[in-house]
Amino acid sequence: MSQSDRGLRRLAAGTLLVAFQGTTAPDWVLSGIEQGLGGVTLFGFNVADHAQLAALTGSLKSAGDPVISLDEEGGDVTRLAYHVGSPYPGNAALGAVDDVELTHRVYRAIGSELAASGINLDMAPDADVNTADDNPVIGTRAFGNDAALVARHTVAAVQGLQSVNVAACVKHFPGHGATRVDSHLAIPVVDVTLDVLRERELVPFQAAIHAGAKSIMTAHVSVPVLTGDDPATLSPAALTGMLRGEMGYDGVVISDALDMHAITQSVGLAGGAALSVSAGADLLCLGPLPTFDDIQQVIAEIAARVPGERLEEAAARVADLRAWFGSGSSGTAEQNVVGLDAARRAVRLTGATEPLVDPLVIEIDTPPTIAVGDVPWGVAPWLPDAEIVRIKPADADATALLERAHGRSLVVIVKDAHRYAESRSLVSTLVAARPDATVIEMGLPIWRPDGGAYIATYGAARANAQAAVELLTA
Repeated sequence: MSQSDRGLRRLAAGTLLVAFQGTTAPDWVLSGIEQGLGGVTLFGFNVADHAQLAALTGSLKSAGDPVISLDEEGGDVTRLAYHVGSPYPGNAALGAVDDVELTHRVYRAIGSELAASGINLDMAPDADVNTADDNPVIGTRAFGNDAALVARHTVAAVQGLQSVNVAACVKHFPGHGATRVDSHLAIPVVDVTLDVLRERELVPFQAAIHAGAKSIMTAHVSVPVLTGDDPATLSPAALTGMLRGEMGYDGVVISDALDMHAITQSVGLAGGAALSVSAGADLLCLGPLPTFDDIQQVIAEIAARVPGERLEEAAARVADLRAWFGSGSSGTAEQNVVGLDAARRAVRLTGATEPLVDPLVIEIDTPPTIAVGDVPWGVAPWLPDAEIVRIKPADADATALLERAHGRSLVVIVKDAHRYAESRSLVSTLVAARPDATVIEMGLPIWRPDGGAYIATYGAARANAQAAVELLTA
């Protein structure tokens, strides 16, 4: 291999954020960092506790100067607290409160925990304007459905994270909020005019650019008027023409995970990687599925297909980001006093609750999305004396449940009931028979049954659940 070929392979490797299984870094990752890998993306299965995570990131940094990233949005999408649920409410709750100083404090607290654990880039905040009620992948991850509200809270989140020297990654450009398909599974389409795109989807991203966001993540979303049939992740018109040219962004562009079906089942992982860098991405999040051999193939494909000057441009932007990581002091992790306060301010009660008597709590199961993963949720930690039944709506026997609840308080918990007809039907049947029941919605409060007390939490994080129980038992 010639020196120029080796240089191209090193530049190609520098665009990759790889992932791995387990709580320690395998040798191939450490040697890869020594040989120029851009960095890593960590997931819930890489995190056991703070001490382990700090040791893991320390070992990664001993091999070089990697970007170490993960998705810590607070709320439903958490990696730090993947095994117990987040102590911070997510964006929907913060948008419901609509206090930008609170949002800044929450994201600063999250950032300080990340920095203390050795994380230098957070793939947050979500800046999508969630205009599709039945959006299967955004929902409570968005601050709301109003572009101006989303923009001001996106700015607060960016500034909160970056105040402790953790880079924000604003996602999912040019907007995933109007979609009804999960891009983990297929290519969603946002079929709107450029005027609508500029007046709605792009507003939070433009605000984030003005606020100095260090990175922006692409969406595997097709916008026909801008990208044709291609997802934005692979579109020069979106990443170079719109984001760089029209919007004036010169920070790091990061792809969404390339192991998602929107990419792997259209152009393939290696092909998608080369196309994304060619289109204007500087770092590629590969996701948890690619193996060491897959990654070697990706490096070879990028080196063969992407012009050297484009790779050098990407490397220069990532080098600037690394220099920024080392330019300030992140301090130590702040004690989290703001998470529960924010969840308490977000929770809403309609109607009146009654004192609990030997309560039966029915938690209606909701399938987790791929972005969220299988994070625990529910009220069990704060209602230790209650009988709690977790049930799939298709398996529920409403008559038997009502008999079981006879003479007792009945609490019914749902997540995003508006998206699941079977959940709505079960809740409606239970509340019709027990109008004294309390329904707790731990997703977006778009649908509610007739009658009964109703508590909306705007998310299913631990903090949201605790705030709901406090209201229930007040």
